[in-house]
Amino acid sequence: MSKGSEGATPGFLVWRLSTKWRVAVDRAVAPLGLTHAQYSLVASLYGMHRAGRQPSQRQLADHTGLEALYVSKLARGLESAGLVDRTRDPDDPRAVRLSLTEQGQDVTRRAIHVVHGLLQQLLAPLGGLDGERTREFTRDLTALLDAPLDPFHTTDNETEQS
Repeated sequence: MSKGSEGATPGFLVWRLSTKWRVAVDRAVAPLGLTHAQYSLVASLYGMHRAGRQPSQRQLADHTGLEALYVSKLARGLESAGLVDRTRDPDDPRAVRLSLTEQGQDVTRRAIHVVHGLLQQLLAPLGGLDGERTREFTRDLTALLDAPLDPFHTTDNETEQS
């Protein structure tokens, strides 16, 4: 454990790790003209496209965990850069469907390769991408992500006293 992490809470460590990861991905995909947030969108679109889906901005927001308004802003920027097509959904005029352009697919494939290399570096201390500790870590992270968080959480006692 690093000296700066001694006695740290799990929440602080999760924050530090997520910050470290975001900065590393930002630096790695910058030569491709992407930010980490943009990479999250195009990589998700790439995977969804391979699964035969053309998601709406809302579906992509739900998938990535980003706010819908932020996804809309990112998608407009990616459209301006020639990486994403935004089209109105014929079945729901309020919805905008997203897809990668040919250029977007090429940039995304290259970005995925770069980020995969970063992931191998990050997970090396746990035995690499295919290591048992990595599989356990992934299960733990999934359990934490699946746990609901209510920032205004009140106990039943607090509710009853109100």
